[in-house]
Amino acid sequence: MQVETLDARTLTPAQATDIAELLVRVWPNSTKKLADREEQMLAMGRDYTGPDTQAPKSFLLRENGKIIAHSAFLPRTIGTTTGDLVIAGLTRVCTDPNQRGRGLGDIVVKAVFDLVDDGTFPFSLFQTTLEVRPFYEKLGATIIENPIINSLEKQSHVSPFWDKEIMRYPGTGGWPDGVIDLRGPGY
Repeated sequence: MQVETLDARTLTPAQATDIAELLVRVWPNSTKKLADREEQMLAMGRDYTGPDTQAPKSFLLRENGKIIAHSAFLPRTIGTTTGDLVIAGLTRVCTDPNQRGRGLGDIVVKAVFDLVDDGTFPFSLFQTTLEVRPFYEKLGATIIENPIINSLEKQSHVSPFWDKEIMRYPGTGGWPDGVIDLRGPGY
């Protein structure tokens, strides 16, 4: 199965709708409805001005024209005790509920992790749930214990992530100690 790559800077409204429909199917109880998800997808690349190699992208798999798996990354400059790092913020990972168990999630997540393996980013940083944590560990990610903040908020000491499991890929390497400043909202 071929991974399709969509540059968020040139995402069309129709492509955003296709992805948003999958997101709504996967998270039907979310407060974000179809229009919200479409706007999220279109906004991903709207203001990006960095290098082309790090531009936000979506990776997806289709079957019979329908998107059945998706992942995306947002380049994010985070503050660390060792200086700034531009990381791949893994986000919106999902597989159609009727297609689970086929390894599709592995494929779309590895597409993001490949950008770390090839040196485009030093790390990928993301949040997940305790139930999904083993999926990412199997792919080489590990939990981080660093406090996560958003210095751009009034209550900067409150983690901008809503899930409790904060992970990074790869699970080895020179991940910094101390506070990680996302410098923006969770993703």
